[in-house]
Amino acid sequence: MQQLNFPTYSFRFKNSENKVAIFDEIRKKFILLTPEEWVRQNTIQFILQEKKYPKSYLNVEKIIKINDLIKRYDIVVFQPNGKIFLLIECKSPEVSINQNTFDQIARYNLSLKAEYLMVTNGLNHYFCQMDFEKEEYIFLKELPEFR
Repeated sequence: MQQLNFPTYSFRFKNSENKVAIFDEIRKKFILLTPEEWVRQNTIQFILQEKKYPKSYLNVEKIIKINDLIKRYDIVVFQPNGKIFLLIECKSPEVSINQNTFDQIARYNLSLKAEYLMVTNGLNHYFCQMDFEKEEYIFLKELPEFR
């Protein structure tokens, strides 16, 4: 897999029928290794190891309903009170991050109401804090400490 703009983490892999799978420690199962999944798994490790967010508060690839459409978010980090602290959108390294990417995560966040957003393709990472009163996001240099 492609080298990403994350520290190097160790992962468990498995080969089956000429396909490679990577173990997701949040979902507790092997997932087919695609470029987007490679970014997702590195992002999970970044959140756990670098940012020290508690593993028990992470949720990966769950379905949400937005305006009668079924969508799936990549990663959320909950707060102890059940509110969403951070919403993360992962893209394949070949996908450039543009306004459409931010529009997508903003649409998801209309119903999820996360305080912070992260968008990454594994090469470029963007961090934002929501200003719900002004209905805009403020770009940050890095993610805040978990609280």
